[in-house]
Amino acid sequence: QVQLVESGGGLVQAGGSLRLSCAASGRTFSRYPMGWFRQAPGKEREFLAAITWPSTTYYADSVKGRFTISGDNAKNTVYLTMNSLKPEDTAVYYCAARMGFCSGYGCSDPRYDYWGQGTQVTVSS
Repeated sequence: QVQLVESGGGLVQAGGSLRLSCAASGRTFSRYPMGWFRQAPGKEREFLAAITWPSTTYYADSVKGRFTISGDNAKNTVYLTMNSLKPEDTAVYYCAARMGFCSGYGCSDPRYDYWGQGTQVTVSS
């Protein structure tokens, strides 16, 4: 019924930037939060950022000041702009849609309803 498709990952040198996209199809999520998570090999899935339309955002402390989440309701798309990338940012990045309300820290709860397939981000040292 609902598909989330991430794109924009790739290989980047430390200090560089990437912009990830998450396109939703089959349903719109303009009333509900969407989030970005990542998972490195051998690590648990980590919350990064969430957005509730139109522009209220919440970030994990670990990425504040470097990552920015944004959305385009007309395009049913959410973005994650990542700056000053570090080798420790290497992971598979996932977008997710939460079909219920959350705010602030509560949006970091991994119990989202829909998940994308992930896109690999590799930061070289």
